[in-house]
Amino acid sequence: MTRRIRIIGIGTGNPDHMTVQAIDALNACDVLFIPTKGDEKAFLATLRHDICERFITGRMPRIHEFPVPKRRADGDYGAGVTDWHTAIAAIYERMLLENLDADETLGLLVWGDPMLYDSTIRIIDLVRTAGRVAFDYDVIPGITSLQALCASHRIPLNRIGLPVQVTTGRRLSAGWPESVRDIAVMLDGVQAFETVDDPDAVIHWGAYLGTPMEITLSGRLCEIAGTIAETRRAARAEHGWIMDTYLIRRPVESGGEEGE
Repeated sequence: MTRRIRIIGIGTGNPDHMTVQAIDALNACDVLFIPTKGDEKAFLATLRHDICERFITGRMPRIHEFPVPKRRADGDYGAGVTDWHTAIAAIYERMLLENLDADETLGLLVWGDPMLYDSTIRIIDLVRTAGRVAFDYDVIPGITSLQALCASHRIPLNRIGLPVQVTTGRRLSAGWPESVRDIAVMLDGVQAFETVDDPDAVIHWGAYLGTPMEITLSGRLCEIAGTIAETRRAARAEHGWIMDTYLIRRPVESGGEEGE
């Protein structure tokens, strides 16, 4: 027998996002690791506990919380992320050896979807590559913030015949990519939407998507960028953190593909 890890996408904050597959995987776990990120983001850990109480029908798994180290904000971004992932991998490795027997299954409840702008899979691969603890793992998809954003705004993600580029605020702030008309931004700590200089661009924005705190705004970017910035500031002040996603659409040039 070997240890098994189940990386389970739990959606963006609404327990109803849990799929049947995710619920079945959760009920097959002997142990759960739940990350904590301080008092400001206690909601994220509390929701995971609420999901367990609601959906686990048999014996409750053993639950171990652990504090997530902070990524350093100074210096080289790539090196900072690598060091951060290595630190988390070391925590996982130690907790696996100390808290999971050789024939048991561990569950990792991942916000949103583990395959889209989340590093859990990469970190678990680091642990596996190190070779000090043997395990197998699988991944259960979840509802993404992009899905929740488009559902709340009642829009499709893509326009007919046009691609959508998914990126970060850090990338967008460096300039709008050529040959792209639609950009979805998953992580934005710099309010990169304010750098888009197109009077006809439209933005669909949402924060705390799927949660009771959800906020959505939509309109011509040049007209509501200031409103979004102020809404972000007020929401961060109220809750201590913010998690937002948005889609910006620029008009299609004459002869473009939108009508194909």
